[in-house]
Amino acid sequence: MLYVERDAEGSIIAMHSLPQPNVREEKAVIDEEILDYLNKTVSADSRKLLLALSDMGIIRLLEDLIDLLIKKNIICYTELPEQAQKKIQERRRLRETKIPQTLTVDNIL
Repeated sequence: MLYVERDAEGSIIAMHSLPQPNVREEKAVIDEEILDYLNKTVSADSRKLLLALSDMGIIRLLEDLIDLLIKKNIICYTELPEQAQKKIQERRRLRETKIPQTLTVDNIL
């Protein structure tokens, strides 16, 4: 979630990853108004980073979904292609090292 700051006309003038004094309006990253603001004010490189952040969230969602499907015996881990098994194991090991996974908009902009 993002917290947006608006001007007197109601236009977005800033975004934050945490609530700020007098800034409590929450918006999803994938929101037309947020995307319009980014297109007008943020460089292409920053937009690519935001897309990468979104990708990280999707990757984590897929990892959790795979784990759930395995736990419920809907899919069998050993039936996954060997390369997929290796990638899953690599990601699990990385997560176990407690690498911070909280890149925020404030880190990018």
